[in-house]
Amino acid sequence: MATAKIWSNVAVAMQSALGTAKTITGITKADPGVATSTSHGIADGSYVVLDISGMYQLDGRVIRTANAATDTFELEGEDTSAYDTFSSGTAEVITFGTSITSVRGLTTGGGDFPFIDTTTIHVNIATQIPGIASPISYTWENIWDVSDTGLIALKAASDTKAQRAFKFTFADGQIMVFNGYVGCTLVPGGNAQDLVTTQSVVTMFGSPTYYSA
Repeated sequence: MATAKIWSNVAVAMQSALGTAKTITGITKADPGVATSTSHGIADGSYVVLDISGMYQLDGRVIRTANAATDTFELEGEDTSAYDTFSSGTAEVITFGTSITSVRGLTTGGGDFPFIDTTTIHVNIATQIPGIASPISYTWENIWDVSDTGLIALKAASDTKAQRAFKFTFADGQIMVFNGYVGCTLVPGGNAQDLVTTQSVVTMFGSPTYYSA
């Protein structure tokens, strides 16, 4: 049975820096997938953002590393058995050094599956198949404070149209990580005699990744 969670004591961190890109020369089709990268120096438990060609299912993803050796590391929990064939790529270690502490509420959008019509002239009942999911986004309501370092970092990412990695750590230790584009104007809003707030939006690039602890 699933353990219920509430939006309380949730730490939200955003990428503050990326390490030097490490060239990946191969990724196995296995559970978990193993990346080959000569003298990569990436420690176990690091979070990396992947820039991958060929094995497109990993492109733009944030993955935690495990069982690192001199020239290899595992993509923790990522079953690549049915993925496309790797051709080239890099991994960059993420520093989650920016805390986002102004979020009052958040809503999700996207992730819906449009259907593709497959009806032929030979039938009298329409048929369809699901297409690919639309990008997932988070819309956050933030407390407005133009001196807040987290909001300043969100605005900077928005202004430069740069991808940023995010890490949600829930009270029970479960983790969600993802990469995305930020939209943040810092324009204040709200109602009379109410809290001044501002909205920010993060649209995911690739799929999120989850860890139980």
